[in-house]
Amino acid sequence: MNENSNSKQNKGGRTPKIDPSIHRHVFRLTDEENAKLLSLFEASGMSNKAKFIIALLFNKEMKSVKIDKGTVDFYMRLTSFHSQFRSVGINYNQVVKLLYKHFSEKKAAAFLYKLEKQTAEMAMLCQKIIQLSEEFDAKYLKK
Repeated sequence: MNENSNSKQNKGGRTPKIDPSIHRHVFRLTDEENAKLLSLFEASGMSNKAKFIIALLFNKEMKSVKIDKGTVDFYMRLTSFHSQFRSVGINYNQVVKLLYKHFSEKKAAAFLYKLEKQTAEMAMLCQKIIQLSEEFDAKYLKK
């Protein structure tokens, strides 16, 4: 009776794999070959070196991601600048409303003329930024 109850009881441990990797191969590399293998492994972004070597041996598709710190920095600064530019547009609308609310029409028109000149300068600056961004994109990102 004890034999029946013990055979149904879970013994614990890891469940066995359906197709375990039991075959082992050893190879040796020179210092130069090892350095090249390690640099390829780091560039691949894979977490397991054995799976990386298997992917190389059987020509599986491998993705390599390189992060350029300069490009990331450029992107972050451009994003920050864009958010500041948008906030200037919001403030622009608020200033126009306040001018007409608190000043006479003649005085508001004078201030709006000054504001319009500054807006034209900002538009020229924006065009220059767009041109520089396209230049950067053409030179460094489209390789």
